[in-house]
Amino acid sequence: MTGVTTTRLSARAAIASVADPGSFAELPVPYRESVPDGPLTWEGYDDSRARAAARTGEQESVVAGTARIGGREAAFVSFEFGFLGGSLGERTGDLLEAAYTHARERRLPLVSLIATGGSRMQEGMLALAQLQRVARQCVLTRAAGLPQVAVLRDPTTGGGWATLGAGADVVLALAGAQVGFAGSRVRPADADPAAYSAEGQYAAGHVDAVLEPAQLPAALADWLRVLAAPRRAEPDGPVPPPAALASAAPPETGWAAVLQARHPDRPRAEAYLDAYFELRLPLSGDRAGGADPGMLCGFGLREGRAVAYAAQCGTATRPAGYRTAARVVRLADRLGIPVLTLVDTPGAANDAAAERAGAGPAIADAFAALAAASVPVTTLLIGEGGSGGALALAAPGNTWVTPDSYFSVIAPELATAILKRSPTAAASTADQLRIRPQDLVALGVARGIVH
Repeated sequence: MTGVTTTRLSARAAIASVADPGSFAELPVPYRESVPDGPLTWEGYDDSRARAAARTGEQESVVAGTARIGGREAAFVSFEFGFLGGSLGERTGDLLEAAYTHARERRLPLVSLIATGGSRMQEGMLALAQLQRVARQCVLTRAAGLPQVAVLRDPTTGGGWATLGAGADVVLALAGAQVGFAGSRVRPADADPAAYSAEGQYAAGHVDAVLEPAQLPAALADWLRVLAAPRRAEPDGPVPPPAALASAAPPETGWAAVLQARHPDRPRAEAYLDAYFELRLPLSGDRAGGADPGMLCGFGLREGRAVAYAAQCGTATRPAGYRTAARVVRLADRLGIPVLTLVDTPGAANDAAAERAGAGPAIADAFAALAAASVPVTTLLIGEGGSGGALALAAPGNTWVTPDSYFSVIAPELATAILKRSPTAAASTADQLRIRPQDLVALGVARGIVH
């Protein structure tokens, strides 16, 4: 609920709330020569720091170290909001860099428990410049193929949100937390408070999940179980396609294929994903202001193997859906995780809102993500395959089809209209288009029909 203030745990209590008991080991604080009242000689700064230290027991606004979650080790960064509002200064930057470096040296995932009001004014531009250091460390860790998971506590604002938070691979937020680039004291007086909440950021496609505090330990353990699972230096081959969930026979005509694929009781993507994975963790949003409920994306475990997925749900796919799918494919490629896509859409959304949201560029981005992927991609057509909006998620050379599916350059009804035929000719046009599952195999578009 917007406006709710969550309980503010200390940095160490936040770690203890999610980590295996007794597993936290703190990193040493990097040495930095103390300058009276800081680099700007801000009068009273030393006194403010001393009071913050006495109040919190910490010497800086961040605690860094390693801990285990569900038996899996991770590097940790946890913010102490009681220390000058969890603000970032030069020493904070030292600790953050040390944590990132330790994660890369030990090949560990990095978990950030964020609660910050932004950059420290008493250190001026030198404090703001720490965001560049953090961004650099984030990029180096990403290039090393290591996952970064952020937990947005209350509040997560300013540069902490715009680097550690929004820059993570997986972004989890605590329910009711204040999340936004602008803190409560600097945003416009008439601003909608919902836009600055965890729930608002989730709705806008910037957060993957909003969780209650009690849900967080299990969620983090599951994410580390999937993203940090041991993988070979060379990726395995593609994952097998799911089995067909319907007992339909291959259709005799093109129009019969269309009717089977459009049947309201046909199995949809969620049923296929549930049957395929023993554990499934969703990712939400395109990180550009949108989310498409008709595109299910995330990571899961299939017989102990991590697999990324992007699945259309039978609706017209919106630009946010394509961007989310591309985001997941690129993340999987960076982490060396194979990909499964499920194709099921009458086509890309083509209304005015979709055009304004960049339908063309979004579809192009999905095509590019699959074309560039170095990890194997497996596709199963489970229903309608409508034109380029469906093909954008199809793996070249490794696409399979179910008996109750079809793939077409354009919907038969639209093809009939373009050819200036009578609407009653849609069925015969469907036959001419050769859209049946067995036609797709014969044409070399699909590798085979799954049963």
